[in-house]
Amino acid sequence: MAQDAQPSFITIARIARTRGNRGEVLADLYTDFPDRFNLLSEVWLVPESGSRQLVAVDSTWEHKGRLVLKFAGVDSISAAEHYVGCWIEIPVEQAMPLPEGTYYDHDLIGCSVLDTGGNEIGMVVEVLHFAGNNQLVIKHLDKEFLIPAVESICLKISIKEKQILVDPPEGLMDLGK
Repeated sequence: MAQDAQPSFITIARIARTRGNRGEVLADLYTDFPDRFNLLSEVWLVPESGSRQLVAVDSTWEHKGRLVLKFAGVDSISAAEHYVGCWIEIPVEQAMPLPEGTYYDHDLIGCSVLDTGGNEIGMVVEVLHFAGNNQLVIKHLDKEFLIPAVESICLKISIKEKQILVDPPEGLMDLGK
């Protein structure tokens, strides 16, 4: 996918293992909105090697910080084992709305990063999440560097224009050179 192309699907969970003997699976959440599963009647499953498959969701519930899913027609452990390791995706149009000033990673990836003088610094190629600290991975030519995703540095984010205006502290851009 090109860096500036918007994804057509977003990942919301990954199937970790089977659960029970009725074809249920246990999934790790990759969403800040776990209640969304109560609204879904179908999801897309994507194995590491294979093509995306649409499946109907019979039921979901939380169990010890993970999600238990029961898919239609999957009624045994052996049938459920086929889905272990699959990513669970939904169409990007079903993404939950975010509060103002917050963004999905896929919105930021592909944005040009400019300094306050209008000079292009590079392009966002990834967003790293650490406890209490998100970092934008910026690529320029053959170099990559990190910029903290904080309001004091990222002055303006325009998803529509695919641009981020930054005012990096002195010396930040020299790191890694």
